[in-house]
Amino acid sequence: MRRAVFAGSFDPVTTGHIDIIERSAAMFDELIVCIFHNIQKEGCFPVNERIRFLREATSHVPNVRVDVSSGLLTDYMQQENARVVVRGLRSVKDFEYEENHAAMIRHLMPESDTIFLLTRPDLTFVSSSGVRELIRFRGPVQGIVPPSVERAVLKLYGKISSDSRAAAHW
Repeated sequence: MRRAVFAGSFDPVTTGHIDIIERSAAMFDELIVCIFHNIQKEGCFPVNERIRFLREATSHVPNVRVDVSSGLLTDYMQQENARVVVRGLRSVKDFEYEENHAAMIRHLMPESDTIFLLTRPDLTFVSSSGVRELIRFRGPVQGIVPPSVERAVLKLYGKISSDSRAAAHW
C-alpha cells in the first residue's frame, strides 16, 4: 500500500490545505492528514475541533484518514508504515524552509521521501497564520476556510463586518 503523510498544525485548516489533500490523495492508496500537536503552543482552535474540521472538510475523499501526534514525524511515519511526506508550497520562501525540513526527515529516515505540491495560484495568499490574524481582528474568512471553520468563527464572534478587513492588516 502506498501511504503518505500530510502533517501540520492545521490551525485552522484552510482551503489551501484542502486543495493539497485532494490532489495528493489521488496519488496514494492512503493519505494520513496528521495534526502535530505542540503542547507548548496555544492554538487558535483546540485539537479536537481541528480533527472535526479536517474530517468534515475531507469526508468526500475516501482514502484520507485524520490523526494526531505529538512526537517526531519520522517516528510517526515508521509507526504508520508511510514513506512519503506531502508538503504544499506557496512561494520560494516556503521552499527554502521545506527543503531543510525534508533534508532533516531524510537524515532521520533515509528510506523516506518528500513531495512538494505547488499551491494553486488563486490560493497562494492563504495561510493558517493569516487566517488566525483575520480571526483575531474579526475579519471575514469566507472562501479561505472550509464551511465548518467559518461556522465556528461566526459562533465565536457573531456577525463579522466587512469593515474589519482594514483592521486585519491585509
